[in-house]
Amino acid sequence: MARFKRILLKLSGESLMGKQGYGIDPERLNDYAQQIKEVHDMGVQIGIVIGGGNIFRGLSGSQKGFDRVKGDQMGMCATVINSLALSSALEAIGTKAKVFTAIRMEPIGEFYSKWKAIEAMEHGAVAIMSAGTGNPYFTTDTGSSLRGIEIEADVMLKGTRVDGIYTADPEKEPTATKFSEITYDDIYKKGLKVMDLTATTMCKENNLPIYVFNMDVLGNLRKVILGEDIGTLVHN
Repeated sequence: MARFKRILLKLSGESLMGKQGYGIDPERLNDYAQQIKEVHDMGVQIGIVIGGGNIFRGLSGSQKGFDRVKGDQMGMCATVINSLALSSALEAIGTKAKVFTAIRMEPIGEFYSKWKAIEAMEHGAVAIMSAGTGNPYFTTDTGSSLRGIEIEADVMLKGTRVDGIYTADPEKEPTATKFSEITYDDIYKKGLKVMDLTATTMCKENNLPIYVFNMDVLGNLRKVILGEDIGTLVHN
């Protein structure tokens, strides 16, 4: 039995690079699509937000001389490219998908609204919500928090390259230990970087739990949906 009825899956743009240094690795893209299809076929309603860091990151662009607003708009366009790629990969394996954009881009994607996204999910499509919040100075983490709250998801599943939240960065500190669960208040107290503070605060105030897990291991998304303890749960 599925643990959740409706999820918001947050995917990192960097993860889509796979073994490449830039862009979209077709093998990683197809792995993600297969995992999403597996969960979709279990009857779970799925909303997705993807970052754009594999193509362009607005904040790092502004540090190199780009105007911050234009840089963030370029980052929004990067998320649209990733969303189109994922929707194409899903449809190629028989799973309906619909791309929504936070800024008007018809016919590339339908202009986002909560009710249209929920309607798409209830009719069996994966709703992929791109272009962040449509505003500069907000990350895709904040965009995914907002969308998760709007579509009334049971949980935000944050797919990353690590298998949960640790006392320190496990890629830099081999002695770091993993939390099986942690409260939002403890994240603040310990200064842990799960998502940016705006995104974390939105989830806390709206009682949206976050589950952090390693999406790059095939089958992990299904394990999370079935309730296996393979990541870290963040809750009030």
